[in-house]
Amino acid sequence: MRVLLIGKGGREHALAWKLSQTAEHVFVVPGNGGTASMASNVSNIANIAMSDFQGLVTLARDLAIELVIPGPDDVVVDGIADFFGAAGIPCFAPSKAAAMLEGSKTFAKDFMRRYSIPTAEYRNFKLYDQAKEYLSSINDRVVIKVSGLAAGKGVVLPETKDDAQQELREIMVDRKLGDVGEEVVIEEFLSGDEISILTFSDGYDFKSLPPGQDHKRIFDGSRGPNTGGMGVYGPTDFVSRELMTQIEKEILAPTLGGLQTDETNIFHSGTILRDGHLETAGGRVFAVSAVRRTLPEAVEAAYEGVRCITFPGMQYRRDIASRGLESM
Repeated sequence: MRVLLIGKGGREHALAWKLSQTAEHVFVVPGNGGTASMASNVSNIANIAMSDFQGLVTLARDLAIELVIPGPDDVVVDGIADFFGAAGIPCFAPSKAAAMLEGSKTFAKDFMRRYSIPTAEYRNFKLYDQAKEYLSSINDRVVIKVSGLAAGKGVVLPETKDDAQQELREIMVDRKLGDVGEEVVIEEFLSGDEISILTFSDGYDFKSLPPGQDHKRIFDGSRGPNTGGMGVYGPTDFVSRELMTQIEKEILAPTLGGLQTDETNIFHSGTILRDGHLETAGGRVFAVSAVRRTLPEAVEAAYEGVRCITFPGMQYRRDIASRGLESM
């Protein structure tokens, strides 16, 4: 099998190391110094950005690629699996819709609440003044998380209320993390041992690897700010078979079930697929349809889908279902 890895970090190096043991040929775009010793770095033969999905599709066809594996979170959240799928090239990654669980903490928390999946109590905020007022009104310790992707640095654990207010201002006003700070989740602080469960799914069933424990803080003793990860070990010795069964029953199975039933579909009306690239053809281009348990949830889900679509001259109404919402 000829495999194309997308990325330039340690994750891609590890994948290249393992895949090179069985695959016919492994290509990595752009790759790094480590991947160069066991695979073919595409940066040596072509200059293609990881965000250039059409360029990557063309490259995959030129190299007769049979499987694409993207590593970075952002390209997965941006819908690379959907793009390669439309081009008829298998891609090992979740769809853009499913990747919202990683791309938006607001979406993920609301998803968990919607499907009764255990999670810390929380509030979402887009306005700084409202978030600031909420922090002032509570006494319990909190965790502040930016909603979007922040390379593992979007979670802060302030020790005091003053620290929390300062962190909130730096995120939402000073934008120390950029535009991902325009929306935050403030949730209750939970104490205990943290575990990570890596689970694979075909959309119907799932299989989990043994649990591991991530070490996210920068200093020994789990002190200092969070990072993208300082190290991990597994399997852990404090996750019993009974606890793993509980995790599968109360978290993993409901999550998969929610993804199966949490239907948001994008129906094409005015599009053309040309050389593997989706193009608009004028008129009404897309219709986004969402099915949820309540009208407000369906409206929010539909407009969440709309926000995932961009093209020149795009126009859509922002008041669909307003009559129904007003009468509730």
